[in-house]
Amino acid sequence: MLIAGVIERAERVMSVRADASASAASLTSAMRSVAELRSFLAAADADLAVRLRAASSFPEPEIASVSRESLSAASKVIERGETLAAVAGFADALDDARITAGHIDAITRGAKALEPEQRDALFGRIEGLVDEAAGSSVADFARRVRREANDVRTDDGMARLERQRRATSLSTWTDDEGMWNLRGRFDPVTALSMSSALSNAVETLFAEAVPESCPSDPIEKQKHLRALAFARLVGGSNERGCAGEAGKRPGGIGASRSGRAEYVAVIDVDASTVAGAAVVEWPIPIEVPGRVLASLVADADVHTVVVRNGVVLHAPGNVNLGRSTRLANRAQRRALRGLYATCAIPGCNTGYDRCKLHHVVWWRNGGATDLDNLLPVCTKHHHDIHDRGWNVHLGPNRELLLTLPDGSVRNTGPPNRRAA
Repeated sequence: MLIAGVIERAERVMSVRADASASAASLTSAMRSVAELRSFLAAADADLAVRLRAASSFPEPEIASVSRESLSAASKVIERGETLAAVAGFADALDDARITAGHIDAITRGAKALEPEQRDALFGRIEGLVDEAAGSSVADFARRVRREANDVRTDDGMARLERQRRATSLSTWTDDEGMWNLRGRFDPVTALSMSSALSNAVETLFAEAVPESCPSDPIEKQKHLRALAFARLVGGSNERGCAGEAGKRPGGIGASRSGRAEYVAVIDVDASTVAGAAVVEWPIPIEVPGRVLASLVADADVHTVVVRNGVVLHAPGNVNLGRSTRLANRAQRRALRGLYATCAIPGCNTGYDRCKLHHVVWWRNGGATDLDNLLPVCTKHHHDIHDRGWNVHLGPNRELLLTLPDGSVRNTGPPNRRAA
C-alpha cells in the first residue's frame, strides 16, 4: 500500500469518528478502512520483526517491549514474517490489504505439522491461492489450507496416526476469573478411550442424582457434569455432592508417590521484611478460600522450602546428586520451585511446571546434577541454549548472565517469585 493510500484511509477514519451523526454506511466504510490499515500494519510489523531477528540474537524481548505484548506474541509476529517470506504473493496481498493477518496465521498453522519438504510443497500450492484467500473468511481459508496440507502427505493411515499422536497436546492456564482452564487435542485412538471413559463416568456418578451446582440449561448442565466427571477421573473431588465419595482427596496426576496430593510451601525470608518476618506462598495454580485450603493440606504431603535472596536455605530431600544421574529428582524440582515461578530467561512467562531443568554446566561437559547447576528453562529457550549458541552463567545468588551469539549480554539479579 502506498503512503497516499494509508493517509486516505486514516483521514476517512478520523473524519467519520468526528461526525456524531455519521450514517451506518459511513461507519461501515470507516471500519473497512480500519481493517485495511490493520492488514498493512501487520505486514509492516512482520517484515520489521524478521529483519530484527537477522540483526539480533534475541529479538523477542525488544518486540515485546515496543508492542507491550508477551514474548509468545512476539514469536508469533516473527513466525508470520517467516511465512510471508515463503509465500511472497501473500506478502504483497497483506501489504495491499487484500487479506488479513489471520489468513497468514492459517498458513503458518497448517505448515507446522509438516516435514520440511512437505512444508515447501504446501507453500508452492498455497502461492497460487491468493485470490481465493482474498475472497474467503479466515475460517474458510484455514479449512482450505488444511486440505492442501493433507494432500501433500503421501502416506498411509498409520503414518497419519503417528503424526496425530505427535500432535497430541494439552494446555492449561488460569483466566482473569481465577478459573483453571484446559484445552487439548488428542489423536483418534486416544480420543476413543478418553471419550468412552468420560461418558461412563458421567453415567456412573450422576445416574441417580446430580449436584446442586448444576445449571438448569440442558446443554450447560451436560458440560458441567462432564467437567466434574473429568475432574473425578484425573484426581478425585473435594466437594461433597460433586463427584466420588465425600471428603475424597486428589490422588491422580500430580500426586506424590504415596498417592496423596503434594503441595510445596515456599517461605521467602526476605531481609527487607520487618523484624525478620517471612512471606509464605502456596504455589497452587488457583486461588481457593482458606477453609478449603486447610482441608486440602490436611490430607496431603506438604513440603517446606525456605529461600532468601536467590539461595535455598532449606529443602527436603537430596538436592545434590553429582554425576550419579543426569535427571533431576523431585526434591530438586521442589527446591527450585521455591525460587522460580517461570522460565529463568528474562521476560519469559512460561510457567515453572512447563520448564525443563537445564544443566548450566552441561552434563556432557562434566556438569553435575546438583541444585546449584540446575536452571528451569522452557522448551524454546532450552533449544536456544543447546542449538543456537546461547550461554548462561549463574552467580553465587543465582544472578543470571545470558550471553547471546552476537555478543550482547542480558543479566538479572537473584530470582524473585513475587516479581514474576
